[in-house]
Amino acid sequence: MRFLLLILLFCFQSIQLSAQTNNYSISFDNAVHHEAVISATFKDISTDTLTLRMSRTSPGRYALHEFAKNVYNFTAFDSKGNSLKITRENPYEWKVSGHDGQVNIKYTLFANRGDGTYSQIDETHAHLNIPATFMYAPTLNERPIDVNFSIREDLGWKVATQLPHVKGNTYSAPNLYYFMDSPTELSNHKVREINIDGQTVKFALHDPGTEDEADTYFEKVKKVVIAEKEVFGALPKFDYGLYTFLACYIPNASGDGMEHRNSTILTSTRTLANGGMEGNIGTVSHEFFHSWNVERIRPKTLEPFNFEEANMSGELWFAEGFTSYYTNLILCRVGLISPEKYVEGLTGTFNYVWNSPARQFFNPIEMSYQAPFVDAATSVDPVNRENTFISYYSYGSVLGLALDLSLREKGLNLDDYMKHVWKTYGKTEKPYTIENLNQSLNQYAGEEFGHNFFNNYIHKSDMPKYNELFSSVGIVLSQDDNAAYFGAAVSITDDLNGKIQSNTKIGSPAYKAGLDKDDVITSINGKPFPNGIQFEAFVKKFKPNDMLSVTYLSDGQEKNTEVILESDPSYAISLQEKNGDKLSKKVLKERKDWLKIE
Repeated sequence: MRFLLLILLFCFQSIQLSAQTNNYSISFDNAVHHEAVISATFKDISTDTLTLRMSRTSPGRYALHEFAKNVYNFTAFDSKGNSLKITRENPYEWKVSGHDGQVNIKYTLFANRGDGTYSQIDETHAHLNIPATFMYAPTLNERPIDVNFSIREDLGWKVATQLPHVKGNTYSAPNLYYFMDSPTELSNHKVREINIDGQTVKFALHDPGTEDEADTYFEKVKKVVIAEKEVFGALPKFDYGLYTFLACYIPNASGDGMEHRNSTILTSTRTLANGGMEGNIGTVSHEFFHSWNVERIRPKTLEPFNFEEANMSGELWFAEGFTSYYTNLILCRVGLISPEKYVEGLTGTFNYVWNSPARQFFNPIEMSYQAPFVDAATSVDPVNRENTFISYYSYGSVLGLALDLSLREKGLNLDDYMKHVWKTYGKTEKPYTIENLNQSLNQYAGEEFGHNFFNNYIHKSDMPKYNELFSSVGIVLSQDDNAAYFGAAVSITDDLNGKIQSNTKIGSPAYKAGLDKDDVITSINGKPFPNGIQFEAFVKKFKPNDMLSVTYLSDGQEKNTEVILESDPSYAISLQEKNGDKLSKKVLKERKDWLKIE
């Protein structure tokens, strides 16, 4: 009898669960004009009014994107097909009332940006970022979801997604959050797979190239996946045992990468045959590293992710920045870029961070707070980002480099620190704070070391002793004190004058001389603006402390000023042996251990 009751209870719960599943369908008959038609059914509604929303944010992004702007033709009906009352109180919501316990909706979506944030629909593919595509009911966020993709069979489309497969072209999600975190690619794509430790890593490639090109590229992807697994010691436990790369390398896409729990979006205008074979693999490295760092090693400030407001986190220097540090390091470790190219490639990011006046205003935590203003955010009013902001990607990257080399001086390394954080906060999926990261470094490397790093470089904006750190692995950091520096980006106008393209850098010669963005230099030292030569090259003909008499137009008015040139603050980074110096066995071993080279 008890067994029968259990069976009946199970059947009842199954029926209830089925009745309370939110059902979506999406079709693409007018894909040529970038439209999809989306329908949804919400059953067993207990309140008179059901509120439906389009998200304002997207997992992995931190700014607002207002996806509701691309929705139209919205209608709502009850279970009998009767029209329901629709009320709009703000731009993101539709309030539907007067139903009979069921609400059926239908709307048209316009979508024409293929990247990690938006959706793109055309006759090459339906590239769907879920928050940019599907409305949702906030009060029903714990319900399971079924979605049917009515694919264009005439175009050879098939489905690639992290969503669990139900049957046919129907897929499911256990709740709203998982659904919103599950981008989907419908296209005539190629598929490659590898099994690692009982889990499947799948690569869905939408690219016009050959099968051989796909094979060659996937070999690179596999190398990256395996090398990043070695950093943490194991793959994450992917839900449903599957991780999916969704790669769109097509001319009508927009370059981007966006991580998700069990998948990632990779988009580029470069096809594999047109530079993508080398140019796109860095995004693979960055985004897959996120399956540990940010998806499971997760900042507490991003939990739960808010689909209605901007998400602010002070940990992005670690979540994004340390991931950026490993991006090219991994490519070097697996032989996809040479040690020389890797080391010299550090130069641009290094100069951008350490020569920025922004460090006087914000530390790395506060730079991370700026994400809602800069992470694919849009605005029309001028800003002073050149002087007040350093990307947390770049800032965190050079701090990750400094921490790694500092740890190696103690016989430790960043890989093992990342393993420690992974075991404490990633495998357990316990969201962390900045203090937790500090404590973890204390535990791994000692309190004095841990507090010193966080107090000086995270809570403040001091610069680590890179000269010493670089020399330990046979790298030379240098500056040319005899090279002249002007301090403004100048381009040639149609009438062959020089226009300042961006805000002049605080403290630079141009800034001190009162020059500003959009000023047009007409003459220097009584001679017309020099044409036929890059302005930086022209400046290098002079010496520090030389004075330039500059005539320029500011808002149409002719003005004169004097610019006193200074020494170029830029750094050069190179391998020690490139300068003719021989590496000691100790230094050579340190470099090999760092870069994992034979």
